Amino acid sequence: MTERIRSNVKTLLGVEDDVQDEMLDTIVQSVQSRLRVLLGGVDTIPEQLAYIVAEVAVIRYNRIGSEGMSSHTVEGESISYADNDFSGFMPDIEAWQEEQEKAKRGRVRFL
Repeated sequence: MTERIRSNVKTLLGVEDDVQDEMLDTIVQSVQSRLRVLLGGVDTIPEQLAYIVAEVAVIRYNRIGSEGMSSHTVEGESISYADNDFSGFMPDIEAWQEEQEKAKRGRVRFL
């Protein structure tokens, strides 16, 4: 899945060569690890949420060199960064978690 995500990230960024593949893979792996934690420690990221990895990887790539900053202003242009790169995706993450909880409650176990 990482190669497909890297390909999607490169497309979103307009990167056409392989020079930055190692850095992009590192970013993707970091984002995947964080998303697995947010999803409650799942082993694999569900396919319906895989798009979050590519989107957050692009956000993180664009912040290289600006880590730790909350805003930046140069010659009248102002850029603000979210405290949490996943904040815009939390409704989707929470909806997925609620769906998982409903599925668990609907099961009957016989021991």
